[in-house]
Amino acid sequence: MALKASKTVVAKHEEPHGYEFGGPLGAFAISFGLPFAVYLSTFLCNDISGCPVPSALSPSTLTIETLKKDVGWPAEGISGLASRDVSAKVLGYYFFSLLLHRVLPGEEVEGVELTSGGKLKYKFNTWNSSMFTLAILAAGTALQGADFPVWTFIYDNYLQIITTNILIAYALATFVYIRSFSVKPGNPEHRELAAGGHSGNMLYDWFIGRELNPRITIPLLGEIDIKEWCELRPGMLGWIILNFTFIAHQYKTYGLVTDSILLITGFQTLYVLDSYWMESAILTTMDITTDGFGFMLAFGDLVWVPFIYSIQARYLSVYPLSLGLTGSLGVLVPLAVGYYIFRSANNEKNRFRNNPNDPKVSHLDFIETKSGSRLLTSGWWGTARHINYFGDWIQAWAYCLPTGLAGYLVNHSSVAPLAGQSAVDGSYIYQSSGVHTEVLQGAAKGWGMLFTYFYLAYFAILLVHREARDEAKCERKYGSDWKRYCEKVRYRIIPGIY
Repeated sequence: MALKASKTVVAKHEEPHGYEFGGPLGAFAISFGLPFAVYLSTFLCNDISGCPVPSALSPSTLTIETLKKDVGWPAEGISGLASRDVSAKVLGYYFFSLLLHRVLPGEEVEGVELTSGGKLKYKFNTWNSSMFTLAILAAGTALQGADFPVWTFIYDNYLQIITTNILIAYALATFVYIRSFSVKPGNPEHRELAAGGHSGNMLYDWFIGRELNPRITIPLLGEIDIKEWCELRPGMLGWIILNFTFIAHQYKTYGLVTDSILLITGFQTLYVLDSYWMESAILTTMDITTDGFGFMLAFGDLVWVPFIYSIQARYLSVYPLSLGLTGSLGVLVPLAVGYYIFRSANNEKNRFRNNPNDPKVSHLDFIETKSGSRLLTSGWWGTARHINYFGDWIQAWAYCLPTGLAGYLVNHSSVAPLAGQSAVDGSYIYQSSGVHTEVLQGAAKGWGMLFTYFYLAYFAILLVHREARDEAKCERKYGSDWKRYCEKVRYRIIPGIY
């Protein structure tokens, strides 16, 4: 007897939810601590004095004045962190993305059924929008090379661009929080509150997201689903644009582009474009079906992803590292293994959900829950309950390994040394505005890994935390059926270990 495609069931939002992320105290720490962390990563690993800065390597002699000099603290003070001109251009980038969403053709897709009844419609054209944007950037680079104004503007105003995006995240989180109080039961717009987003604590609800699917209609641009748009568009594409900026800077400075920065940019571009190509898959993720849209997602989408995930390329733009054939192959192996697990597992799940009679998945074992959902107990999903997270983390190694034993110091001098790369100590020398600069590892060697390998540790914590949230959601949703499922599929992420 042929199996029918299982109906997607969303967790009932009237179910009781406790605090997550440490409750109000954790929300406060994350909301005001993470922006500080982004600034620290920019100041303490820079092209002015080193990565990490020399002051950090000698804490016993550290003074405020020395630290300000090393990190390149703006002469104007705090006001130098922002710029009206830069803010206007960043907002122009956002408007351009909204315009492409409106005018370019796309696929109309229905989301999962809401607990209040009905389904929201989504327009998916992120692939077309991104290809259009990247084509413009490619044309500009072909005409003007590394001096293309987009690349030079981003690099020269990097700090102010960060500030603008942080302010946008705060403003957006505040806007959707205030607007969420206009959500009424039975409204025709299918607006509803997120399960864990109306605890009654203002700070926590602002952070976690009070409304599940905030939408706004903008004159001439039409209706925008704020959460779905932020998830894939400005931040994810901005991540790749930043990487291209750093490639351009490396070439402009040294006259070469190393295999290490090309590999990292290639890997991360593949990751982003893969999410664009499989855009409709986002509709079944926890971010869309369960989480509200608040500061957590706004900051993560618009600030954390582009500026933290691009640290490795930023590092290599200042200290080029050549891997050679052997080193490149060593980096490609974890990428290939991780991507194969990640994509194969997700494809298997999506095929089974959409058509369980597909010959590629019809042989798989499953248990059927009281709600009508089917949980796979063989194939990839029989090895671990979140096997895709394991593949995702293995890929993360390929983002960090090309930086090697990271760390460098920057020395400026008016004396002209021999230009190029030193074969003795691996230092790099370049000249700019009459100043001769040498970049070498020296005492900083290895310490830069605190920045370039941070993503690996952070991503592991993120996936374990996300897996715990998934488990709690599924236990609420499936009850005793989930316990039965866990008895069959014992491991959470890593088969045989965890």
